[in-house]
Order: sequence, then structure tokens, then C-alpha cells
Amino acid sequence: MTILETILAYKRLEVKQLVEQDACTFPSRQNRPSLFNSLYGGDHLRVIAEIKRASPSKGIIKENVNPVEQAIAYFNAGAACISVLTDERFFKGSYDDLAAVANVVPIPLLCKDFIIHPAQIDRARHAGASVILLIVAALNDSELKYLYTYAKNSGLEVLVEIHDAMELQRALALDAKLIGVNNRDLRSFEVDLARTEEIAALFPFHEHRVLISESGVLCKRDAHRVAKAGAAAILVGEKIMKSDDVTMTIRSLQIDVTEVVR
Repeated sequence: MTILETILAYKRLEVKQLVEQDACTFPSRQNRPSLFNSLYGGDHLRVIAEIKRASPSKGIIKENVNPVEQAIAYFNAGAACISVLTDERFFKGSYDDLAAVANVVPIPLLCKDFIIHPAQIDRARHAGASVILLIVAALNDSELKYLYTYAKNSGLEVLVEIHDAMELQRALALDAKLIGVNNRDLRSFEVDLARTEEIAALFPFHEHRVLISESGVLCKRDAHRVAKAGAAAILVGEKIMKSDDVTMTIRSLQIDVTEVVR
């Protein structure tokens, strides 16, 4: 089994338990600004800053992080959105982390998980998320369409994650407006920023859509590279989590895209 298949197998067991619970454990939170509107047509590369305790490929990153303190630091540094890992088994996250962050920041809030069931979307919304992630590689076409529509009808924005040209076409078939290129192959967890460039060459920027580059951006040079390809934002976790100066790290990645020649 690939790493993705292993994660999804466990996630199906987890979801069985989740659907037996009350989906409204957490109260709904405040309305938040649109992530799409925050990113579209901006003059700087925006940063979606992630709270990420661990990962299957890197192991423990910062297990004892205080999500409230981390989120406030991200907000004060000018992050456009905060992503919170809620997968417990492989990333050591939780919906409690998401709810705690929702209490202290007013910006868009992304629930980052391997979503395969509407109960997860309900839990994310009630914990305060304004955006959820759907991973094309984890879903067939009917599942993808159903969950996308369910989330949109629930008042959430959806970041649709892809990895290759075929998955881009599946995302476009949904009319997704927020499309993220995961530079990390979820089957092998290998990372290559060329993925963003490859997708950008095929991306319909003229159709009022936003391209986000996810994973592998570690420095200003990397940020410049994906911005040059056309990314409006980057999703960064490990680099910021390990940083001794969150503000400096985030601001160093917010490059002026008007100075980038595509």
C-alpha cells in the first residue's frame, strides 16, 4: 500500500466512529473573509501558514506547539489564512486545535485533513473552519463532486488539491476556484516544486481562479519560483513550525509579485 492508501484505510475506520458522535460538539464560529477574495489579484505572494505537529514523512515537527500562540503569531505576521491539521493518527492534530485557533483569529481558517465523508465537513464547520480541503487523489469523481457540493452548500469554501494534469481536469470539472498543487506526491511523499510549474503551464488563469502552491517552499528563492509560475499563494507548514522567528519567516516569503517576470 502507498502512504496515501494507508492513511485512507485508517481514516475510514475513524469516520465510522465520527458518524456515531454528535457532529455539533463545537459551536459554529464567526463569519470570516473569503479566502478566494483575499488571494485573487493580490500584489504579493500570500502565505497560508500551517499548524503542523508531525507528518508521516518528517515525523515529529513540533509536537508540543501551543496552537493559540502559534495562530496569533501567524496572524500578526500577515498570514492570509491559517491551516490546521486535524488528522490525529498521522499528523497529531485535532478538531480541538481547530476550535482553539478559531477563537483567536478572524482570518480564513482551513481544516486540513483527508476528508472522505460529510461528517468531517460538519465537524470542521462547527469547529470554526471557513475552508476545507478536498484531495482529488483520495476520492473518485462522484465522491469528489458530492463532498464539494456539500461543503459549498454548508457555506464553506473548498481548496481542491491536485498533483498532476489529470487531477487538474477533475478539479476544473467541479468549477473549483481555489486549486492547490501539492508538490508532494502523497503516494511516495517525494517533493518537487516543478509540479507547480507544470500545472501552471496548463492552468486557466483567465477564468477567475486561484492557484496555490503547497509543500516544498523553504526559502525566498522557492517563493519567487512558484510566484513566477503564477501561484497567488503558498501553503507552508514545516518551515514556519521550525522557525525561531515566525514573523521574519512569513514576511520573507511574501514577495512582491509585481516584480516577478513570468
